[in-house]
Amino acid sequence: MSTLIIDAIDAYLENIHSARSMNTCKAYTNALRLFKAVLKMNDLSLTSPLKELPEISIAWFAYVLKDYSPSTERLYLCATAGLFEFITAEGLASPNLPKVRLIIRQRMRRSGIRLPQFPRNNIELIIDNTINIAKSVINNEKLLIRNLRDCAFLITLADTGLRVHEICKLRRGDIDWNEGKAIIIGKGDQQAIVRFSSRALKHLKKYLNLRASLDGVSGRPLSSLPVFARHDRGAGKKVKPITTTTGRNIVTKWVEYSLGKEASGSITPHSFRHYFVTVVLKSSGGNLKLAQELARHKNISVTQRYAHLSDDELDQGYSNIFG
Repeated sequence: MSTLIIDAIDAYLENIHSARSMNTCKAYTNALRLFKAVLKMNDLSLTSPLKELPEISIAWFAYVLKDYSPSTERLYLCATAGLFEFITAEGLASPNLPKVRLIIRQRMRRSGIRLPQFPRNNIELIIDNTINIAKSVINNEKLLIRNLRDCAFLITLADTGLRVHEICKLRRGDIDWNEGKAIIIGKGDQQAIVRFSSRALKHLKKYLNLRASLDGVSGRPLSSLPVFARHDRGAGKKVKPITTTTGRNIVTKWVEYSLGKEASGSITPHSFRHYFVTVVLKSSGGNLKLAQELARHKNISVTQRYAHLSDDELDQGYSNIFG
């Protein structure tokens, strides 16, 4: 007795459930539920023999998926292509897999590129708040040194475009204080030069000057010490570098302080990198090559994602044209 279409689909989903995550199982189940409905719409019974399932059914499915987002279309077509591959692998039937893949390539839309979004004004508010707090006269030295560190950390993120793992690994000896530059090993183990703004250097020096006594008794050369150190009970009197987790926690702390707890998670260390690239583009008149080099993007197409007008600029442009 030949296998039925519905039996093959059930067996495929059972195989998915035994090997994939819960979210994947849910998505594939939804995809195949819609695929079954499409087969019925095209007068193909689910109790028909599996050999009657045509490759063109993928095209039927793709037509219906035009009403869905490109990402959902891609996921659902991938799930259904997997059904045909499962059928072939299990020897249940012999569909023309190259034809299935060709139909998918021809019918599937490309996912749109999402522009990097970040609340620029909020990032500037956070930086202003850390600067103001760092200026405050505080009798608690431990709190003061943490505030100065956090201030220097956030300004350095915003003004250098450093990734969070890069800034956490930064050592004092990496920075040429006269030139305002640092040589780092960045993404892909590539050596790169990072430039520091005058305000970043100013706040870094304030923080490191307050930390001088701690660094002095560390028993290690200053050049080998981290730029950003832990200042918690676990660190004790040792000068230990902050981790990427600590870096993210610093951002979260000041986001919540400046914008409220409901804003937690809306701004991350990488948001500051977005800020850096966009400020470079805006201040340089849209010089993509300059922004690419300063952000250390391997491909200029990544930099181009930032070359979009802000809502304020669009509003102003519209107002200038239409009043």
